[in-house]
Amino acid sequence: MSEGVKRSSSNGFEKPLTTEHQQAKVNEVRRLVGALPEKLSIYCSDASIERHLRARNWNVKKALKMLKETLKWRVAFKPEEIRWEDIAHEAHTGKIYRSSYVDKHGRTVLVMRPSCQNSKSIKGQIKYLVYCMENAILNLPPDQEQMVWLIDFSGFNLSHISLKVTRETAHVLQDHYPERLGLAILYNPPKFFEPFWMVAKAFLEPKTYNKVKFVYSDEINTRKVMEDLFDMDHLEAVFGGKDSVGFEINKYAERMKEDDNRMPSFWTRASSPSAAPQPDLASTTLDPLNLNSNSDASDDDKTEGSLPHGIDSDTVFTDENALVIDGGKKESESESEVEDPHHSDVKPDELSFDKAE
Repeated sequence: MSEGVKRSSSNGFEKPLTTEHQQAKVNEVRRLVGALPEKLSIYCSDASIERHLRARNWNVKKALKMLKETLKWRVAFKPEEIRWEDIAHEAHTGKIYRSSYVDKHGRTVLVMRPSCQNSKSIKGQIKYLVYCMENAILNLPPDQEQMVWLIDFSGFNLSHISLKVTRETAHVLQDHYPERLGLAILYNPPKFFEPFWMVAKAFLEPKTYNKVKFVYSDEINTRKVMEDLFDMDHLEAVFGGKDSVGFEINKYAERMKEDDNRMPSFWTRASSPSAAPQPDLASTTLDPLNLNSNSDASDDDKTEGSLPHGIDSDTVFTDENALVIDGGKKESESESEVEDPHHSDVKPDELSFDKAE
C-alpha cells in the first residue's frame, strides 16, 4: 500500500500513517459498509477502499460516504455492463481512445482529443467517458492502479467547452474514480489556455498540480517528459513519437469488442482474489444501498488537508477532454481540526445502508 499522510496543524509537517494503521482504516471502512452483493464486494477490494481513503486524507467518515455514493452510482449506472455497441457512435472520431501502448511504468494511456468532439448528447458523452475509464482499468497490470492521460490540443478552441458536460464529468470522475490519475500531459495547449490554468491551479492541492504537465513540441526540455515516459517508437507522431498510423476506428472497434468479452470475468470472484470475502448474497436486493445523508459525515465534520474530490481530486477534463478545475467543494473542510490517524469515532449504526425511502 502507498504511504498515507496526515498534516499536523501545529508545525505544517506531514505525519505518515504506518502500513498497520492504513490497513486498520481499510478494515474499519469495510466493516462499516457491511455485506454486499458479489460485484460490489469485488469493487470494494482493499486497494479500492484505500483509494477512497487517500482521496479523503484517510478520514474514515468522509471516505465511507464517498464509497457508499459510488456503490449506489454503480448499481444505477452499471458501468461494467456498457459495451462497444452502446457507445460506438460516440467513439467514431477518436475523441477518447485507449492507446495500444503503455508508459514505461506499465500504466494504461488514454488519449483525449477535445477538438474531435462529435456529439451534443451529454448522456452519450458521459456514457462513453465511463466506458473508457472502465476499459482503461480493465487493462491495468496487477501492480498498477493509475492511468496516464495524454491530451492533444490540436485544433482546440473555446467552442469545445461545455459547462453542462463539465459539471457532469467532474461529478463522475471526481466522486467515482478517486486516485485513478497518475499523470495528465497537456500537449501543445493554446496560449489562451495558460491564463485560465494560472487561475485554476490555485484550487489544486500540490499533489494534484504536480501531476499535470504542460508539454510543447518546440521546447526541448519539456519534450524530455515524453521521452522519459514513453517508447518513442510506439508513441503517436502527434505527440512527437514515430508512429504515424494514429487512430483507426475499425481496428479500435475490434480491440474494444475483445475487451468487452473479457469484462464479465473481471467482475467474478474467481478472477478477483483481492475482493473481500462476503456471505452469499445472490438473493439480496439492492434497495439497502440507498444513501441516507443523515448517516454520513456532515458538513461540520472537517479535516485539515483533505484532498479535493476526484481523480487525484480536482483535475478533470470536459467534453471528455478539455481541462476543467472544479474549485468548489461539496463539503466544508477546515484547516483547524486534525483527525487522529489512529482513532475513529464512526459508529456502524450511523453509517449503515438504510432501507430505500
